[in-house]
Amino acid sequence: MQANYLFVYGTLRRAYKHSLLKALNEYAIFISEATFQGILFLVDNYPGAIESNNLNDIVYGDIYFLKDTKKVLTILDEYEECTAAHNSPTEYIRCARLIKLNYKSSIKAWIYLYNHSTDDLIRIKNGDYLTTLVYPR
Repeated sequence: MQANYLFVYGTLRRAYKHSLLKALNEYAIFISEATFQGILFLVDNYPGAIESNNLNDIVYGDIYFLKDTKKVLTILDEYEECTAAHNSPTEYIRCARLIKLNYKSSIKAWIYLYNHSTDDLIRIKNGDYLTTLVYPR
């Protein structure tokens, strides 16, 4: 499935100001804040999202239009350690999923979903990673 959009929900959100934002802003265009039907967990000092069938489970993030899809995904696949160079199963997998935009329409976008057990992880109940940050970025 070819998707020209990317949904980010953690350290790559604009408000976090990660060093990879420079590359993201060079090869992609921020569209708006958006949501994904999923559950968010605190993995370490970063989050991991999984899918959910419960309509009340929402993950908050940002949606980007990819000007250079291949370039962005190559950079982010390495950042998310989901390439063949990393141990399998990888911590994240890149999938195309429906993302809801703030104006209520949905689009297909790439998202990195957590690919390990969440049994021992703390759930971020409000679905917004940025609200968990208590240290300077």
